[in-house]
Amino acid sequence: MAKHSKSIPGRGLRVADQIQRDLAEIISFELKDPRVSMVTISEVQVTPDYAHAKVYFTTLADDPKVVQATIEGLGKASGFIRAQLGKRLHIHTLPQLNFVHDTSTLRGMALSNLIDQANATRARDSEDT
Repeated sequence: MAKHSKSIPGRGLRVADQIQRDLAEIISFELKDPRVSMVTISEVQVTPDYAHAKVYFTTLADDPKVVQATIEGLGKASGFIRAQLGKRLHIHTLPQLNFVHDTSTLRGMALSNLIDQANATRARDSEDT
């Protein structure tokens, strides 16, 4: 029994990775909602009992209106997406999908800009002395 309980986290990661790959295909090729376009699934986190999955996504346009429309579109299509996922993924419990916009790329770009500005300021200061 101890051996089985140690292997669960690894299995959970594999299941999350498989869900991520399958969702990317389903959303890209099978979903016809015009609100959901140019979506990238960046991460999937599943609970230990596989009852819920938090699906992080990014969009090409990071406009808040576009993001909100995408969330609404994914929410409306979650039943269809889950049914298609059930055809591909054979696990005992098919998770409920909760879509969350991933802002890590925006934060990364903002931090990169701040670093670039700091380096430019430092370079100007060193040239002045």
